[in-house]
Amino acid sequence: MTEDLSNYRKSYEKQELLESNCPKNPMDLFQAWFKNADESNSVEETNAMTISTIGLDNFPKNRVVLLKKITVDGFIFYTNYNSEKGKAIHLNNNVCLSFFWPTLEQQIIIKGKAEKLSDKLSDNYFESRPKGSKLGAWASNQSNVVSSRKELDKNLNNFEKKFANKEILRPNHWGGYEIKAESIEFWQGRPNRMHDRLRYFLQKDFSWKLERLAP
Repeated sequence: MTEDLSNYRKSYEKQELLESNCPKNPMDLFQAWFKNADESNSVEETNAMTISTIGLDNFPKNRVVLLKKITVDGFIFYTNYNSEKGKAIHLNNNVCLSFFWPTLEQQIIIKGKAEKLSDKLSDNYFESRPKGSKLGAWASNQSNVVSSRKELDKNLNNFEKKFANKEILRPNHWGGYEIKAESIEFWQGRPNRMHDRLRYFLQKDFSWKLERLAP
């Protein structure tokens, strides 16, 4: 079965992105775009981002995770360190993040290195999570094959009993990563496929260089 999508068309005409309107630091522009998207009431889960890693099978793999903090240097998310993505990052910590906000005709592509957060920072975030999410971090051997949904539910039930009336501490296999950005590209849709693409990249002296890319 085939389906021809060649007639799908959309004209991007909402905004423009010019060098004259860009700050020296791309994190400032990211914050501005994120705030605008978050307040637009047209973007669901503004903090949903795609992370790409190179897997143990040498294939790239994308999946959506949730951004939990924006720092001076980069972007923080949390996961199971024993998951497929965690194992991939352990062997190759070069990753790519992307945000796509179609109602604003914008996307942001970030390349950088993933670094584990300290135990203290991961502990602090884990403590802020709802009880069910804490239990889920214990109950799910993320990315491993399971026999059925019943197995997952049984695991969760077992940990509910184990931690009944007890403090749920963070498991050692769960925690955060900070992606320290080395390049950040801002993409703004424009008419006739002549999109605006402005890319910042980090130089050896830790200043950012801005350049325009052809669409």
